[in-house]
Amino acid sequence: MEWSPELMRKLEALRAKIEATDQDFETYVNGWQLQRFQNYWDYIQLDTLLSLQRPTTEVEDEPIFIIYHQITELYFKLARIEIDAIAKSSDSTVPEFIERIHRINRYFGALRGSFGVMELGMKKEEFLAFRDALAPASGFQSVQYRIIELGCSPLINLVPENLRESLNKASIEKQLEHIYWKSGATVEDTGKPAYTATQFIEKYWDDLLFTAEAYEHCNIWQRFQELKSKANKTELDEVKNALRALDLNVNVNWPLQHYKTAVRYLSKKPTDIPATGGTNWQKYLPPRFQRRIFFPELWTEQQKAEWGKSWVHEVLAELEGAH
Repeated sequence: MEWSPELMRKLEALRAKIEATDQDFETYVNGWQLQRFQNYWDYIQLDTLLSLQRPTTEVEDEPIFIIYHQITELYFKLARIEIDAIAKSSDSTVPEFIERIHRINRYFGALRGSFGVMELGMKKEEFLAFRDALAPASGFQSVQYRIIELGCSPLINLVPENLRESLNKASIEKQLEHIYWKSGATVEDTGKPAYTATQFIEKYWDDLLFTAEAYEHCNIWQRFQELKSKANKTELDEVKNALRALDLNVNVNWPLQHYKTAVRYLSKKPTDIPATGGTNWQKYLPPRFQRRIFFPELWTEQQKAEWGKSWVHEVLAELEGAH
């Protein structure tokens, strides 16, 4: 077979790339000759992936719970890939930016839809049988979700509303000390920090501070500010709509789908079943209490005041009707 000029150009480019690092091109070629052909199961590490489900009990439905949360974390990683690409690219085009926001929205749409696995895929009595063995682990401890928040919005928007004015000019470290989820990670009876939160902070606080500082000038909102002047009216409308959808997906739809599932499994009269991590889930999950908004400039005052309320009422009505 005769090699085409295009193939020869590619080989020369590859040789130049390798030799630019003072390495021997022929050594690489010899190594490639000895390599095995790639197969599917090794490429995606299938055997490793299927070995990562390690239930702590004999309850039949526990693997479903584990697999669902592992899938969730992989979707979070997909979202982080897009956020990082936006952060690293200071010269991306408006269409590129819009496409990446659409991708994140599709991932969260898939996540929201996949909650049916949790809602309908486990028997309530089986879930309640194994959930005590999870303590003090909690979905609250998902560091990837916290990183997604930091990559989307200026940190000041993740601080409780009553503190924003006083902390607006404060350092990133000071703002992070007052991030909203710290107030949700408290024991309902005492108001003290839940052990699940102290564990999480001990493990990840330095990483979160590093991430918050890294995203300070290149989070999604900052990149949007830089791109606005390059967008025509149609593009500007599209990107604003995409950002609004992202705000709703992360801060309303996702936590409320979680809330809906928690109500289904943990709601009990006269007293709700506590979360495994000891957190006050009834006040932490519904966005009407947290009013977490990444891009407040894109919403009207009425929309911000009504943030998440109608969705909560719909969920509660649906659940009441199911009983």
